[in-house]
Amino acid sequence: MRVVLAMVGLVIVVAAAFLLVRPKGLGAATGDTPNPGGNMEALAYQSDKPVTKFSKPEQVIDTKHDYVAELETTKGTLTIQLYAEQAPKTVNSFVFLALHHYYDGVVFHRVIPGFVAQTGDPTGTGMGGPGYQFGLEVNKSLNYDKKGVVGMARTMDPNSNGSQFYITFGPTPNLNQQYTVFGQVTAGLDVLDKISATEGPGAVLGDKRDKILSVKILAKPK
Repeated sequence: MRVVLAMVGLVIVVAAAFLLVRPKGLGAATGDTPNPGGNMEALAYQSDKPVTKFSKPEQVIDTKHDYVAELETTKGTLTIQLYAEQAPKTVNSFVFLALHHYYDGVVFHRVIPGFVAQTGDPTGTGMGGPGYQFGLEVNKSLNYDKKGVVGMARTMDPNSNGSQFYITFGPTPNLNQQYTVFGQVTAGLDVLDKISATEGPGAVLGDKRDKILSVKILAKPK
């Protein structure tokens, strides 16, 4: 089933894919925030090669720890501060999948300049997932108010979060409190800008799409 990101008061379902609907008039924010990854230790991977199907995620995080994800992409590294305390189910699932190399080689299958770069589906179609789903997690303090916000894609069903996620290219207030925010890009916003668009002029499709090469998870006690 395809994940749908909807505008307030308007839900658009295209085929059955995980799809984000771009609101009009998006602004753009620039500049990186400090890298929070210093003095953190990398978590050990739990598999030697990508595993893409599970019945449910194991508990792998402690909300009393800080977590950072380093996404190595074909355009460079994106460093993401993960919000384990505010979105524990989502962060736990993301970390669990990353530790099983789930995201290795996964393309950015939908990239719309000024809106979002979406990824997280090993099939590259926008219709895939890890074999399980979980519910929406919203926090009044976390909104799509800047560039580099990381959120979960889902269908119209608020319990359909899986593995697909997106990173915003600018403030996207229409998504506030409707889709789980679970992280923020703290370094590599310039890398985000380099990810090839899949829609609009100069769109890159097929095997030429940018992809995630690997994900490293770093952690430390708060």
